[in-house]
Amino acid sequence: MKSLALSFILASLISMPVWADDSGGDIHYDTPVIGVLFSHSSHVDEAGLDCDSCHDDLFEMEALAVQKQPDFNMLALSEGRYCGACHDGEMAFSSSSRCASCHEGAIGYRRALGLGEQVSSH
Repeated sequence: MKSLALSFILASLISMPVWADDSGGDIHYDTPVIGVLFSHSSHVDEAGLDCDSCHDDLFEMEALAVQKQPDFNMLALSEGRYCGACHDGEMAFSSSSRCASCHEGAIGYRRALGLGEQVSSH
């Protein structure tokens, strides 16, 4: 009986999502522009949202999957899709304001991913 209970507990632990004990981490988008940050911590820990608030209606669970959508851009956000479903100026700050809250830029993107601060030449 003990081995059955132990097997059940072990199976439960193995099948837990990777982010079961944290907020899901940061997502650094690089398409359609490089250097857009999504912080799970600010949405989950600070704003109190749960996974179902965004997944699977607005975003798939797979990180960066939304970048494959041809309309994943600022126009779509301003029309209330993706992040714009909440970032409408009423529920949360508008997606057309506070640009630096999400856009970390190429240098911030490289720094966050540990790629240094090399700047590409133009």
